[in-house]
Amino acid sequence: MDNYIVNDGKNEVIEVDGVKYSRLCLRTHVITDKDDIVDVATKYAKPHLQKDDVLFITEKIVGCTQGRAIPLSEIHPRKLATFLSRFVLKTPYGIGLAMPETMEMALQECGVPRILFAAGVSAVGKLLGKRGWFYMVAGEKARTIDGPCDCTLPPYNECVSLAPLNPDEVAKKVSDAIGAAVIITDINDLGGNILGTSSPSMDRDLYVKILKDNPLGQSSEQTPMGIIRKCN
Repeated sequence: MDNYIVNDGKNEVIEVDGVKYSRLCLRTHVITDKDDIVDVATKYAKPHLQKDDVLFITEKIVGCTQGRAIPLSEIHPRKLATFLSRFVLKTPYGIGLAMPETMEMALQECGVPRILFAAGVSAVGKLLGKRGWFYMVAGEKARTIDGPCDCTLPPYNECVSLAPLNPDEVAKKVSDAIGAAVIITDINDLGGNILGTSSPSMDRDLYVKILKDNPLGQSSEQTPMGIIRKCN
């Protein structure tokens, strides 16, 4: 594969439940809202697909093609967003909602009542030594919001990235074009979720296990999609 790479610090092969899988990362150009995700997958993945392969695509580039990467300059946080962002834990793998601009987008995407309720539940969870309750209540739209960081490729180092719209429909549309199963992923170095699948029968938990170490990377690798293939 001419554009297949293994990212630094990542392994090509992982074993899950006694089965070994290759994760073949695909380098692309910088995807923008001028691109169609079907065209991108057709160009970079389709020539390399084999029988029973599964194409996985990051939620960020799907959202980008939908115009869901919002420049910081266009976001004007309200006082509530600034206040709530102060209580969000920052991690080395992304700022999440720990800045006023990302929290403002969470308020817009999920609604003020839901975010306030999630914040209250989170506060109770912290008293009990439990983490993750905020996102359990706020939902996937909040969990998937990504803020800018130094390692993000321009122009997205100055954008807030939102969850893609209709990920199941997108996965199905791409699948029909390339003739292979497709999943839309939200994977980082802390864990992840499968946001969309081209078929409802696909085992989302299995694919989270296969991709749990984030083979696409979390920096400027420019590999927003890859192929899962069972090893012989």
